[in-house]
Amino acid sequence: MKVRKKPVEVEAEQYTRENWINVQNLMCMAYTPDPPQLFGIETLEGNMTVSEGDWIIKGVAGEFYPCKPDIFEKTYDILGEE
Repeated sequence: MKVRKKPVEVEAEQYTRENWINVQNLMCMAYTPDPPQLFGIETLEGNMTVSEGDWIIKGVAGEFYPCKPDIFEKTYDILGEE
């Protein structure tokens, strides 16, 4: 059987050192001024590491997960800023 994933709009932010505050806002994290090179986030599948350039996606149930840029590009269309 073949199926198609339903189109759902989600929030996402690409992690760069320049937009660390946007990532913190998306994830409702406590503010820290210095962006880390790597950091971990708890996902439904366990703890995952986020590195610079990865996208952080807020899922439909409010969960977060990282996505590598090449996969993000193949999977998502950017609709614009809120």
